[in-house]
Amino acid sequence: MTDIAITVLVLVVAVAAFVWNRLPVEIVALGVALALLGTGVISMEEAFSGFGSATVVLIAALFVVAEAIDAAGITTWLGGLLVRFAGTSRVRLVLLMMGITAVLTAFISVNGAVAALLPMVVVLAVRLGRRPAQLLMPMAFAAHAGSLLVLTGSPVNILILNAAMESTGHGIGFFEFGLVGFPLLVGTMGLAVWLGPKLLPDRSPDALPKDLSSHGDTLMQHYLGDDQLTRLRIPPDSALIGLPTVDPLAEHPAGLHLISVQRPSGKPVRADELSAGDQIIVRGDQQLINEFATAHALEQTDGATCGLISRSYGVAEVVVAPRSNLVGTVVYPGMITASGALVVLAHQRPGDQLSRERATVAAGDMMLLQGAWSALDKHTVDHDVMLVDSPDAIRRQTVPLGPGAVPALIVLAAMVIMLSTSIVPAPVAALLAAMAMVVLKVVTPAQAHRSMAWQTLILVGAMIPLSSAITTTGAASMIADGMVAVIGGSGPLLLLAGIFVVTAVLGQLISNTATALIIIPISLSVAAEAVINPITVLMCVAVASSAALLTPVSTPANMMIMQPAGYRFGDYWKFGLAVMALYAAVAILLVPVFWPAHVL
Repeated sequence: MTDIAITVLVLVVAVAAFVWNRLPVEIVALGVALALLGTGVISMEEAFSGFGSATVVLIAALFVVAEAIDAAGITTWLGGLLVRFAGTSRVRLVLLMMGITAVLTAFISVNGAVAALLPMVVVLAVRLGRRPAQLLMPMAFAAHAGSLLVLTGSPVNILILNAAMESTGHGIGFFEFGLVGFPLLVGTMGLAVWLGPKLLPDRSPDALPKDLSSHGDTLMQHYLGDDQLTRLRIPPDSALIGLPTVDPLAEHPAGLHLISVQRPSGKPVRADELSAGDQIIVRGDQQLINEFATAHALEQTDGATCGLISRSYGVAEVVVAPRSNLVGTVVYPGMITASGALVVLAHQRPGDQLSRERATVAAGDMMLLQGAWSALDKHTVDHDVMLVDSPDAIRRQTVPLGPGAVPALIVLAAMVIMLSTSIVPAPVAALLAAMAMVVLKVVTPAQAHRSMAWQTLILVGAMIPLSSAITTTGAASMIADGMVAVIGGSGPLLLLAGIFVVTAVLGQLISNTATALIIIPISLSVAAEAVINPITVLMCVAVASSAALLTPVSTPANMMIMQPAGYRFGDYWKFGLAVMALYAAVAILLVPVFWPAHVL
């Protein structure tokens, strides 16, 4: 059996395995590389070369950048803008939601943008009395269009860029993708406004994502009742400076309770002297707090958040686990935990009244802890307690533009400048940005590790050898010869139509990244056989790969919205076909306008 026959057979089996969907896509992709190695089509070095490729490095670095943008609260801020300006108008809500989703997708990928905005859009739909099903599919389709606004919108764009560099010696500009991405976005938004009410289902989901946007108020009501929790900052000329931190409110009015003394960094102070800038956290009636603050010339802070949640600190609700080492110990409001980084704001045993007194811990008891966000992330991952809601999830829904927002935006802008001007190669620019996000503490190393979508990285790394084998064995040329023989004489538009149909159909069944890796070498061979511009066919592939619209399994973003919206498998094609027609028009008719098919 010739290498061409083996490669085509492996390709057919791989597509069938992807469509069958009974095996993890990573296993299928790795099996493809090993099959080509075992049959002698490729060497050992070629089989694993994809994992060391610049493409995988670039995609991995962009995952870290995307995580940093989300962790910095930028996505939460964008969600707040949507809530503020959408009002009760369906048209304004749909247009703003789709625009925000597309812009976010351009920098953090389709799946990242949909995952970040999904809870907010569902909650907003419920608040406005609308069905989530009327909003979530337009949001996902806007993300698909937004992936073509700039280079960083999708791993497929990076594959297209690399193929363009290898085939023509020059690439595609950072914003050049927007020549097709912007018309796709505008057209998709128009179709959502016009046809959405007619083609989208009008049913309710079985369950909704958890809304943590008002989590601070909920916890305040549960644990503090009518009391207020306020931070009082010690000014530079305060008479309290130098006093011991044991109880600076030793002579405070009845009804006030000292919870904690914290440094400006948010770290609780066990035993020391009070300093300028320290914060005294007190609980009680707001009028008494105001009178005490006035008497001691203390400055009140964070009144809007009631002292529970801010950009620098937050709260975590935990339940004492069975057989926890905490069982039998004593706890009380204001107690500093063993780590020295968190303070206990409240303690409650289910069924009992809240108490400000010392109590013995039992399994099932609930505690409200407060501290810096980084301390909460670190010290609440403990086998002695079970988190009710993770601090990271709370922060991302409640703190827009957190402490890392400014450095994150600066690093993002620098990365965009480097990518758009080609000062350094794209992988280097992305790596520098990812490293800067970690060094500037926008994300921790652990968050950077968790941000890796290993399925995508393994898929790309393991499928690159197949993509190369399709070219080097001559399989791509054989397939291209067949396509050109059938429709080549009808002109480049019909060739583009053929490429679009094959790519779009395959993209409904398997990952669009895997589709691009399979189709790119074939499309380049078609361009060579038909003597047309390789960039033209590559951009046609880019558009067709993004048209993963007709099934929920075509992309993770489509699958993510299925349960929260209550969609069924057949719901996607009804609205998706209308949008698919738009993609076909752009790929076949508009792409040759910006990238002429004739070779100069």
